[in-house]
Amino acid sequence: MPDITNPAISDYVLAHSSASDPLLRELAIETNRAFPDAAGMQISHDEGELLTMLVQLVGATRAVEVGVFTGYSSLCIARGLAPGGSLLACDVSEEWTSIARRYWDRAGVAERINLRIAPAIETLRALPTSEDIDFAFVDADKTGYPAYYEELVTRLRPGGLIVLDNVLRGGRVIDPTATGEADLAIREINDRVVADPRVSVVMLPVRDGVTLIRKS
Repeated sequence: MPDITNPAISDYVLAHSSASDPLLRELAIETNRAFPDAAGMQISHDEGELLTMLVQLVGATRAVEVGVFTGYSSLCIARGLAPGGSLLACDVSEEWTSIARRYWDRAGVAERINLRIAPAIETLRALPTSEDIDFAFVDADKTGYPAYYEELVTRLRPGGLIVLDNVLRGGRVIDPTATGEADLAIREINDRVVADPRVSVVMLPVRDGVTLIRKS
């Protein structure tokens, strides 16, 4: 399998990105302790810094997140929102998001975050169809990406941004023997977005692959 992030390069990247604050470090430690088998779902701190910066660059006031886990990415997105901004955070786990809620409170961003515990596709389909979403981050079940994307892109304002995580699947996107449902879904969405005339796209080799999708 291809080595996407050499450990030495990873360490160098982290050392040359703005450091995470003590609260984010504490959240990462608690997540690893509480859910050691699932902790790999948590984004790294450099990706968190990237999310905050992207939200700020877009000037987002209305954001959506699909896949909350223990709230690291939500916290980073909420911190980047313009004054009066809000984040709709979608997840299905009360257990995971109970940790998220505590850290959102401690970070002073809880009032900006509306957590919906329900299948994300149902939450997205229930949203108004107006193009008023400024920013969306998708880091959830990979088989759901094609459906999540379509619901989000139709509601994204011109100039708005969708960020898809894990688009390289640990290198499995270029491995013809990788035929799991998640691998096939990620290949499908990767091919779909780059051919979508509504958007411009750049895939970045950040961690497990991040695709930035800007609506024209």
